[in-house]
Amino acid sequence: MSGASQEEAADADALRRTRLANERTYLAWWRTGLTSFAVGLGAGKLVPELSEGAAWPFELVGTAFAVTGIAFIAYAYIRQKQVEDAVVRGRYAAFNPSASLTFATVGILLGLGTTIVILAGTR
Repeated sequence: MSGASQEEAADADALRRTRLANERTYLAWWRTGLTSFAVGLGAGKLVPELSEGAAWPFELVGTAFAVTGIAFIAYAYIRQKQVEDAVVRGRYAAFNPSASLTFATVGILLGLGTTIVILAGTR
């Protein structure tokens, strides 16, 4: 194999690995969304059935987790397209700092909300 052929093969392999990594990341976003749905169902429907007191705080937190799951899956599609478009152009698609901040903020708020609901429900 000539030097040029080896370089082309290495480039093709790197492109293949990059696309596979993008696919794995896309599926990870999906898994995170599906997990948020499961947590939402547990917090919003199962916990109120098993506990005493008002159900609405649990339903509110459960709904927030479900909406967050929808956001993760929607962003998975957007991010996958951004990375694929960048790969086609031979560029890098940096993770949007606004998206990062948004997901971090939502996660912190969900954690605080869950903690408050749990502590408020203790006697």
